Formats: sequence, C-alpha cells, structure tokens
Amino acid sequence: MVTVLDAGAARPRHPEKALNPDTPRLEKPAWLRVRAAGSPEYARTAEIVREHGLSTVCREAACPNIGECWSKRHATMMIMGEICTRACAFCNVATGKPAALDATEPQRVADGVAKLGLEHVVITSVDRDDLPDGGGAHFGAVIRAVQAAAPGTTIEVLTPDFLRKEGGLESVIAAHPDVFNHNLETVPGRYLEIRPGARYFHSVRVLQRAKELDPAVFTKSGLMVGFGETREEIMQVMDDLRCANVDFLTIGQYLQPTPKHAPVARFVTPAEFEELARIGMAKGFALVAASPLTRSSYHAGEDFQRLRAARQRALA
Repeated sequence: MVTVLDAGAARPRHPEKALNPDTPRLEKPAWLRVRAAGSPEYARTAEIVREHGLSTVCREAACPNIGECWSKRHATMMIMGEICTRACAFCNVATGKPAALDATEPQRVADGVAKLGLEHVVITSVDRDDLPDGGGAHFGAVIRAVQAAAPGTTIEVLTPDFLRKEGGLESVIAAHPDVFNHNLETVPGRYLEIRPGARYFHSVRVLQRAKELDPAVFTKSGLMVGFGETREEIMQVMDDLRCANVDFLTIGQYLQPTPKHAPVARFVTPAEFEELARIGMAKGFALVAASPLTRSSYHAGEDFQRLRAARQRALA
C-alpha cells in the first residue's frame, strides 16, 4: 500500500542529485511568502488523502502552495508510487527502484476525488522508466476510474515523457483526459544539468503528438525560471511550444528544495513574470499563467474554465 510522507519527513535521496551543496543559497524575496498550512479544510483534505492511501505531489515535491490549495480541498494526485526512476536536479521526489504498480490505485484515486468533491483534478506521476509503456496504461486506468466515480469532474494529467516507451502516450490520450500536460521544465541548454534523463525535443514532440492524437484535448506545458537561463532562451521555448500547437503555458520561479539540488541563480521579479505572460499571449497561447508561485496544478480548475471560454470565443 502506498504511504503518504509527512510534509517535514526525511525523503531518501540518491547521491547523483547532489550538484554543489556548498553553493550559497540566495535569500528569498518578500514576494515568495506563502500561506501557512493549518485550516480545518486543510486538515480534512489531509485526512481524506490518508484515508484512501493516496500520494500527492503537493507533499512529495514540497509544493509551496500546499497551504492554500489544501485549504480549498484541492490536491494533485501522484500515482505509480513515491519513488522515481530519474534524478532530476530540481525535484524533491525520492529517487530509486520503485515497487510494482498497485492494481487498487485507480479505484482509490477515483474514490478520493469523489470524496473531495473536486470539480477539476490534476493527476501526475513519478517517472517509471522500469515499465514497458512508462505507465501509460496505468494512467489510462486511473482516468477511466475517475470518470466513472466522478463523472462531473474534469481531468488534467501531467505525465512523464514516455521516452522510448512504445504506446505510453497513446494509452493516456485514448482515455480522453480534458487536459494533457507535460512540462518542459527548463530551456534546452540546461537539460543535461537539470533534466539529465530527458531530451528537450522529445518532450516538445510528446506535446505535439498528443494534439495530433486528439485535437480536442487542451495541451499544456510548464517552465521554471531562475536557473540562469536567458530571455532569448525563454522566447525560443515559447516559439517551440507554439509550433507544437500547445494551448497553455505556465511559468514559475524555481525554488531549491534542499542544498543538494540545483541552486537558484536568481529570483525573477513579479514585473518580469507579468511581461513574460504578455509576450506569451502575443505569441498565440490561449492562456499563460506566470508568477513567482505559479505551478502546473496551481489554480488548475480556474485556468481550465478560462481555457474552455477562450476556445468557445475562438469558435464563435
């Protein structure tokens, strides 16, 4: 059975994630203050998560928005275990050898979504390079279970890249999620350092292929800034995503989870995020969410409604 780690619990780490633990950490600016956890609704969300034996990226990835989101009973489900087969330099999820897939997980996730009363749910996962399809069929089973248990809930998936995994993406799209998300995370010049197990243009192609398989699905990707990327590199990522017909882009500040992770090169100001959002919209995205605390699943339900409204206006 999958267990849920406490927010402050120690997580196993692999030495390959350690880049330069002696690098001085920048002091966080005032605009990165977050809401503390502790409301009654937060406690109720945590209770439902425990009750159904669920994992959430909110806790496993140490998301700074957990206090706000869980107080609204919004939780992002993380499936296929708590151990990732990759060691990305930005991510706080534990790395190692995962356990076998749990056949009861799709129904447990579906029951949890129904119990939380979610209008929109985000379902993500660890990377499962150990599986022949990268976990695509399991994603499909979870989507279908949620559709059956909570037919009024719209479903957003945030998937791995299914690198060299035949049929993984196709299994996800065949289950008809409302939003397909795969994050590029950073600019191509930073991949060897930040996402050593991934390939930039493969990730772009995954997003393009998802839209080809189902033109009705909304496609979405996310970018973190603050690694030391240039403005020109960010503009190029935007252009690459638009060439892949991606609808929605999120941009947020990278925050170093531990001293063993990639350091923050700089903190991007709120004004710069606003400018990136304006540029993205000018480049043709249906929606761009950009702020220091923006994350893929942050305000995802509200953003989905905005996406749907933008499509309706475009078709009118």
